Amino acid sequence: MNSEAVSASLPPVIAGPILRKVDAHALHLWLATSHDYAASVQVANDSQTLTSDTHCTTIKVGERLYLQLISVNFDESLSANQALAYQITLTTENQSINVSVPSYHEDSSGEQVHFIWQPQVHSLLHGSCRKAHYGYHHMDDRPVIGDGLVEADRHLSHNELKDWPSLLMLSGDQIYADDVAGPMLYAIRQAINLLGIKEEQLPCTDKCLATNPYYYNREALLPLTELSDDLKKQFFKGKKKPVFTTDTAHNHLISFAEVICMYLLVWSPTLWKHISLELPDGINNEEHKTRYFAERKAIKDFVSTLPQVQRVLAHLPTAMMFDDHDVTDDWNLTADWETTAYEHALSKRIIGNALFGYLLCQGWGNHPEQYDAEFLKQAEHAIQSSDSQLKDDYIETLFAYEKWHYQWDTQPKLVVLDTRTRRWRSEQNFSHPSGLMDWEAITDLQHDIRDLDSVILVSPAPIFGVKLIEAIQQVFTWLGKPLMVDAENWMAHPGSAYALMNLFTHPKTPTNFVILSGDVHYSFAYDIKLRGHKSSPNIWQITSSGLRNEFPHKLLEWFDRLNRWLYAPWSPLNAFTKRRSLKISPRKPENASRGERLINQSGIGLVRLDEQGRPSEISQLCNNHELVRFLPSKKHRTMSE
Repeated sequence: MNSEAVSASLPPVIAGPILRKVDAHALHLWLATSHDYAASVQVANDSQTLTSDTHCTTIKVGERLYLQLISVNFDESLSANQALAYQITLTTENQSINVSVPSYHEDSSGEQVHFIWQPQVHSLLHGSCRKAHYGYHHMDDRPVIGDGLVEADRHLSHNELKDWPSLLMLSGDQIYADDVAGPMLYAIRQAINLLGIKEEQLPCTDKCLATNPYYYNREALLPLTELSDDLKKQFFKGKKKPVFTTDTAHNHLISFAEVICMYLLVWSPTLWKHISLELPDGINNEEHKTRYFAERKAIKDFVSTLPQVQRVLAHLPTAMMFDDHDVTDDWNLTADWETTAYEHALSKRIIGNALFGYLLCQGWGNHPEQYDAEFLKQAEHAIQSSDSQLKDDYIETLFAYEKWHYQWDTQPKLVVLDTRTRRWRSEQNFSHPSGLMDWEAITDLQHDIRDLDSVILVSPAPIFGVKLIEAIQQVFTWLGKPLMVDAENWMAHPGSAYALMNLFTHPKTPTNFVILSGDVHYSFAYDIKLRGHKSSPNIWQITSSGLRNEFPHKLLEWFDRLNRWLYAPWSPLNAFTKRRSLKISPRKPENASRGERLINQSGIGLVRLDEQGRPSEISQLCNNHELVRFLPSKKHRTMSE
């Protein structure tokens, strides 16, 4: 069947629905369709259909791709902790279609999607770092790679609706725009054609992605200039990181069309039914062929689980936040990085396209009220226009935007931080890491959480990480090489570190802090108290990473043990850390060996909270279907920091 015939046979729904923010007066849904349908939504409880009004903003992306940003506003407040269901109907002049998704109820057609609104957060799921082709190099000896969202789906399927988590928090790297497998890029290119999305004219080059996708060789798009050599190092050179991992960016997403199609392909199985993963023309290098076939195994494993991913995203209110890989590795890590990246038109477009895709696929659903119809209509004009300047102008608007952070009015309140775009640049050396938030942003945060009894604070990068790894990052920073080791931690910048410490000592700070984070590709939990403070807040740092990613195993084993030896309570090294005013007790994973405090396995975090917002259980749902609890110290020993 030719591509035109396949395009004509596309189903009405390309991806979704994804249930996003839900509150007392509204729920919000994200949906991608193949036609310009009018969307309406009915919401019902066990006894009646609720009176509501559906408002849908439709954004045309391609001839056969429309993003439906749907808000359902209720005349009366939703009842908390009550079983509810929504049903989406798509209509044109000639037909009416009820959208169906996989259901958790055996007797359900899937047209009614069941959910529950629980403003009192008794439990939640959280995770980050979902790389589609993770594990391709060891698929033969590790046939099960797993996906944390699949474990989330298992959790929902094994529990009654009333016992479901209140929300799913995805705290970064929902896609890897900078680390794309050859088969995934080939699938993206096919999806662009299937959906009739126009490719944009890229600045600084006359080459076209539509005629040559440049598999494993995207640095060839850059002209031969001194500045372009810097960009090759920044964006496309596989950076060998001596401590952590080896990343590849030779298939880096570039165009807006590529970014949008990657979201569709990581959230839904629909397009994969029309896509071939045979070796494409243009890959002639034997090394690249070998890699392509190895990556293909991992991609097929990933695709096989997408029905479960689609199901959990349709049923559970989902909050999201970007981290670097949603845009590009080391995004805004240093002031020097920013200067290089934003002063070249092509790299600026690459970053802007990724941020544009984030807005439409992730950002809108976090806080729909702040994006008015005019703002979204400008987005559609920028997508459809052949005028590159119009797109560049809209991207400039996104770069200047300072409201990516948001809050959900739950109990405890969910406060999600933007640690990428409001950074505190180093005043001593522009090659040193920037603070994850600037002074003004931290001051705003302090104001937002003052007088609260408890709060769920989401920082994509851990606020309190593994000290040995942070020390290694500091050494590389002193050597002028922070990019080599991803020196992305709160303690890397003195100003942001001390401002953050002051936040915890403020007299009107919350009594209970639950801090959720990801980013690092392993999972751990800390209990934290302030030294010398009779009224110290209770702080829990809970890191779950990654959904489909892991740290090099042997290396992390050594780091875990060395960290415990070098930074034991009696160690003089503790005096040199910026956290020496804190007592930190690492929790031991259930059944862990002596000295082990980190879990290095793909999965998703589960946190249960009591009525005061304190964790009653901190667990990791691992990809082998095992639930591993983090156990507090029986003797209440503390590690001096």
